[in-house]
Amino acid sequence: MNHCEGDHCVTCSDEAVQVTVVRLLGDDLAEADFGDGRTEEVSVALVDVSVGDVILVHAKEAIGVVA
Repeated sequence: MNHCEGDHCVTCSDEAVQVTVVRLLGDDLAEADFGDGRTEEVSVALVDVSVGDVILVHAKEAIGVVA
């Protein structure tokens, strides 16, 4: 059951951020562009993603695919 809707996590009241997947790294990890000149490694274990997808990330875990 997914408790997160939109860009807000109901479970902990923190917000998720939209990022773009720039590279799949294997082991359910991806490099994500945060749009401010930095990239970070995030887990994509819970979602099915491809390079170029926009995803919602909360606590370095992808929780949904936006586009």
